[in-house]
Amino acid sequence: MSKSVPMRPRLAPKATLSFAIVASQYNAQYTQSLVDNAYAEINVLEPGATVNLVSTPGSFEIPLMVQSLAELERYQAIIALGVLFQGETAHAALVAQSVTNALMNISIAHRVPVIHEVLLVENEEQARARCLDQELNRGVEAARAAVAAARTLREIK
Repeated sequence: MSKSVPMRPRLAPKATLSFAIVASQYNAQYTQSLVDNAYAEINVLEPGATVNLVSTPGSFEIPLMVQSLAELERYQAIIALGVLFQGETAHAALVAQSVTNALMNISIAHRVPVIHEVLLVENEEQARARCLDQELNRGVEAARAAVAAARTLREIK
């Protein structure tokens, strides 16, 4: 696991960006922390930014919701959040790979940053470190990446 979080982008004087967060309800004790931390970081970086939350039953449904949001062309970045535990079968790995491929394809097809934080972890210790820890929280990381990518894409356009 990386021991660093991306640097915080500069703070915006006023919000000009809109974000969507798509989060799995499965393993909610971890995903809710990711959502809360992503919201908080976006609000620091882009005070007053529009941030809409869409919940899904599980991680497998995340790409459909991300695509539906991307088609609206309202958001400058979309954050995908979920936690999958690797079990005794290949199911979690298959879901993780499918989600990864779908999110990349959606991002490219719709030209919108899709920040992928659907985590495949081996155990609760890894989940706690990535979702509940404040120093290495992947929700914070996702928010920083979303803001930075949205700002960069806006500059390119």
